[in-house]
Amino acid sequence: MRWRGDQMENILLIDYGSTYTKVTAVDVSGPRLLGCASAYTTVSTGVGEGLANALAELERRTGKLEFHKRLACSSAAGGLRMVAIGLVPELTAKAASMASMGAGAKIVGLYSYELTEDDVAEITAKAPDILLLTGGTDGGNAKCVLHNAEMLAGAAGEFPIIVAGNRSSGHEVMRLLAHRRAYLCENVMPSIGQLNIEPARKLIRDIFLERIVRAKGLDGGNKPGVYKGLSADKEPNGGSKPGGGEPGYSVLMPTPAAVLTAVQLLAGETGDLVTVDVGGATTDVYSITDGAPRGAGVIYKGLPEPFAKRTVEGDIGMRYSAHGIVEAAGIPRIAKLAELPEEMVSEHVEYLTEHTDTLPETSEQKALDFALAAAAIETATLRHAGSIEEVYTAAGRAYIQTGKDLSDVGMIVLTGGAMIHAEKQADLASYALYNDREPQSLRPKKAKVLVDKRYILASMGLLCGYSRSAAIEIMKYALK
Repeated sequence: MRWRGDQMENILLIDYGSTYTKVTAVDVSGPRLLGCASAYTTVSTGVGEGLANALAELERRTGKLEFHKRLACSSAAGGLRMVAIGLVPELTAKAASMASMGAGAKIVGLYSYELTEDDVAEITAKAPDILLLTGGTDGGNAKCVLHNAEMLAGAAGEFPIIVAGNRSSGHEVMRLLAHRRAYLCENVMPSIGQLNIEPARKLIRDIFLERIVRAKGLDGGNKPGVYKGLSADKEPNGGSKPGGGEPGYSVLMPTPAAVLTAVQLLAGETGDLVTVDVGGATTDVYSITDGAPRGAGVIYKGLPEPFAKRTVEGDIGMRYSAHGIVEAAGIPRIAKLAELPEEMVSEHVEYLTEHTDTLPETSEQKALDFALAAAAIETATLRHAGSIEEVYTAAGRAYIQTGKDLSDVGMIVLTGGAMIHAEKQADLASYALYNDREPQSLRPKKAKVLVDKRYILASMGLLCGYSRSAAIEIMKYALK
């Protein structure tokens, strides 16, 4: 094995998924992709077992490799679960939701106005990893956020609370939450129509690294001999000195945040794009474009959308959330897409939710997986994209746009386990495009399709922080 200075510089990139743990080996001195492998994520017995199996498969494919550095991201065990609270649904609650999802979180509860005792009991039962408390513009309404802080002060549960509301009430809110793990942050919406979500995003990720990773057993310390935390012979950044033994690894971010980093990097090379990640538990959609209204007759309604936007559909996934796809699309549509009897579809969906490690093998299973993926892509992109409505005013006909206009986006990237096994990937991409059934939707009208066949986007997001140029070159090679 040759280290930096002797030409080779191998990096291991680990993605703990809800269904599968993926490992990707790269040599950044090339740069080149050395190999990929995956194994079922064994959350119940500890994620180390899934990682060990994935590494064994990687070694079978590539031969024994030594690594200068190991980097990881995670969405295992449900990923980063957050509750967001705002003043009104259309403003601060939406801003809180944008900040959470942009940080790679899954929203398990979104609340507005003053919390009730039932709300607090519900939040406690959800057991979020982090709660984001917002409300009011700077110098505006303080009553609501103070009430909510008082209600949360006595709530059961150990979840940390990020306070990102009215600046004028911030310190009073912190006093009310003095006996909890609370963090004060800049307001996510300092004035009406102005978003400031990056500080909250950063703090969410910092807390994820500091507390959540350790709590979920992803800090590298529970599986000696398979992966290790930092020790005395390791460099502070998680690398290993030449001859210093097996390198440790660093969990850097939630998996969706890593994917967002990768698609932003890719968009810088290719132009505006939409990425759809169809997973076993959720379907995530990313759009990298301003999405501003096109044309003089279009009036925008609502908060401005972030240039890099992520939405997560927690009820739509290929295995854990297969029932959600069926509920959204309906059994008749799934059966029509799969060209299978409705009864067979119902039985197989039930089987998939109970056997989440199932891979499609028969022609019927492949047909149903295609149908589920198509419906997931269609539903998720409809929810992500903006819409336009024709109205008549005193001045004549006008158009009202809400959300992002993606109609001119020229590239769609498909990723996720469903893409690895799918046989008709171009057909799947068509379900992310505009169609006459949903004429109000502002989805892309025509787009080039790239497929992440090796499921490396999250890994490239991790690699971006270490070698941006290597991540770009490897994506250009691997995305087909």
